[in-house]
This record gives sequence, structure tokens and C-alpha cells, in this order.
Amino acid sequence: MSDTVVNIGWAVLFALIGGAAGSLLLVWFSPRIPAIFNKITPDMDEGKEILRGNRAVADYFGRIVSAAIVGVSIIIAAAVLGGLIAALH
Repeated sequence: MSDTVVNIGWAVLFALIGGAAGSLLLVWFSPRIPAIFNKITPDMDEGKEILRGNRAVADYFGRIVSAAIVGVSIIIAAAVLGGLIAALH
């Protein structure tokens, strides 16, 4: 087998392992992000405010949580890309 085929095989393997690890990390972090946000704002119950119809809290909470999830996803994508680059060199 040539070195190119071996390198491509390693790159695919690293991408699959990195993707699986990234998916597990994202699933693990996603429910914890709202809990961290709740600890930052201890005097406000965001869930209760959202149920009461407080749209401002719902918008702010949604933006913070979604931004945190996107941030974690970017970090995981960078890790997978780093694995691919390492496998191809």
C-alpha cells in the first residue's frame, strides 16, 4: 500500500473518532450550559419567567445558551480538524 492510502485511512479514522468524541462532548455539555447560566443569575428563575410570558428573559436566555452551544461546537470542530491535519502529515 502506498503512503497516500495509509494517510487517507488514518485521516478518516481520526475524523470518525474525533467526530464521535465531539458529538459525545456536545451532548454532555448541552444540558449543563443552562445550569451554569442559572448559577450565574441566582436571584432569577428563568424557567418560571419564561412560563409567565417574559419574552425578554426568553430571548436573552435563548441567545446565551445557543451562543454557548455554538462556541462548544466550534471548539470541537477545531479539534477534529487538528486531528485530520495531524493524520495527513
